[in-house]
Amino acid sequence: MKQHWQAAKQVIRKLEEAGFEAVFVGGAVRDALLGRLGHDVDVATSALPEEVKTVFGKTVDIGIEHGTVLVLDAGEPIEVTTYRTDGEYVDHRRPDGVVFVRSLEEDLKRRDFTMNAIAMDADERIIDLYGGREDIANQIIRAVGNPSERFAEDALRMLRAVRFSAQLGFSIEAATLSAVKEHAHEIAFVARERIAAELEKIWVSPLPKTGIDSLIESGLADHLPGNIAAHQEKWTSFQTEKAAVGWAYLSFLNGEQLDIVQSYRLSNKIKDFIKYVLDAHKKLEAGWLPLDYFTYELKVLETAYDFAVWTGNTPSFRKEEISFKQDSLPIQAKQELSVNGHDFIEWHGGKGGPWLKEAVENVLQHVLNGEVQNNKEQIRDWFIHDFLNKR
Repeated sequence: MKQHWQAAKQVIRKLEEAGFEAVFVGGAVRDALLGRLGHDVDVATSALPEEVKTVFGKTVDIGIEHGTVLVLDAGEPIEVTTYRTDGEYVDHRRPDGVVFVRSLEEDLKRRDFTMNAIAMDADERIIDLYGGREDIANQIIRAVGNPSERFAEDALRMLRAVRFSAQLGFSIEAATLSAVKEHAHEIAFVARERIAAELEKIWVSPLPKTGIDSLIESGLADHLPGNIAAHQEKWTSFQTEKAAVGWAYLSFLNGEQLDIVQSYRLSNKIKDFIKYVLDAHKKLEAGWLPLDYFTYELKVLETAYDFAVWTGNTPSFRKEEISFKQDSLPIQAKQELSVNGHDFIEWHGGKGGPWLKEAVENVLQHVLNGEVQNNKEQIRDWFIHDFLNKR
């Protein structure tokens, strides 16, 4: 991130040398004031997109219709966006167009929250026109200008307010929260994928329970799939670094209704993870067998274990024992079995059929249970004397 900041500063200096104004804006400035490393460093400028392109030798038009040009001259890719004002919001999400302006004040005026409407020049002087620095000091999330207007323009901003409360531990200012409550139903205008992205940031935030509480208090939870309010206290101990765990937990708390998470249009990879975790949790209630430790990945088993803990049903063994039990299995993959289907067919003396799959599954379970050693001769004896005789 230090390299990214230095690259962005080079870009600002070069724009200034060309006679334009340029500053750091948005989350990067907010995070710098908080003493945090930001994920993106963005530059805003009075230069029009075509003017930016004349200043630098290597650029990419990544959003030029909205004024954004990617500058590649400084060693790190830096997004440079022209100061702008937004046109009319007709769908509660995006303006029908933008108007490029030369005024930083006009640009900052259109932003969502005061803490995100702070600029900083290349000499690290702060430009704070809306009291964002004070709000950061007081740990407050406050809309820029009229909060009702900000949320009527872009309904996703309401969910962003909640997400910031979970990420930063800030409280939502009273008038801003009141406006969220007023416009909460308009979250329906936002694409489910965008909602999902914000919820995922809540799941992996330092304070997910704060985010859950804010979702409920603001009324947003009433307009989102999944009965979040009904299980509010069961999020108290929830903590994860993996967004898929949040989706699995939401489904779990809603009686394993997979259609809830499906409505958020999640990836097949996440859906598969959810299914495995829910299956593993069901089996945990009766006690995991060696086959379960063999079948499920460590993260799946640990997540199922966490579900039990978070809902007040802590298992009788420690979480650390899961990996130990997996590592202690006689084999770690089916390919490690000393026999294969051809061996069973040869010993059977006939053709393959449904019995073959049954035999493989049976011997796998017996080996994992320690009832048969993973040795070709011992497995042959088991197959002939036990498996075939019991059919």
